Amino acid sequence: MTALRIEAMTGAALETALDDVARLRIKVFRDWPYLYDGDLAYERDYLQRYRDSARAVVVGAFDGDTLVGASTGAPLADHADDFATAFDGSGIDLSDVFYCAESVLLPDYRGRGAGHGFFDAREAHARKHGFRKCAFCGVQRPADHPLRPADYAPLDPFWRKRGYQPLDGVIAHFSWKDVDQSEETKKPLQFWGRDL
Repeated sequence: MTALRIEAMTGAALETALDDVARLRIKVFRDWPYLYDGDLAYERDYLQRYRDSARAVVVGAFDGDTLVGASTGAPLADHADDFATAFDGSGIDLSDVFYCAESVLLPDYRGRGAGHGFFDAREAHARKHGFRKCAFCGVQRPADHPLRPADYAPLDPFWRKRGYQPLDGVIAHFSWKDVDQSEETKKPLQFWGRDL
């Protein structure tokens, strides 16, 4: 088993990686708990925000030269249109927060330290740019959802070990089409955060 190389990418390297990140998002988020029925056109549009943000980062997990996992991050203020409502009344200033967005990793590469590498690199990037907090969000699904795998283990213990806690009442809502649905439906995403 070869060791994964974890690499933080900005600028031209970030730009080059985004199509591979899009493909990983489509593949990994198709599984529980996101059940995302995605397409490349939407992904390219979504990932444009990382091209447009001077302080964005993509952290790649590489097996040789192949990108097998990735995580993204950018100032939360660069996502204000998406998240401002969720943070209303929280007392948290969006300009203080670095947003650790998605982390996607192909199943064969899990359990080899990439999750910690993703967080380590994004938190280091956030500190370098003067941010005082990091936050991310995760979809909330009902415990009795018919597509929930019997052996599903939530990532909450991993996130808590990293020092993250759910942010009380900070919940965003996004719509996407699930793999078993014909229309988009709105889902709640709970924000988690920690001080740096």
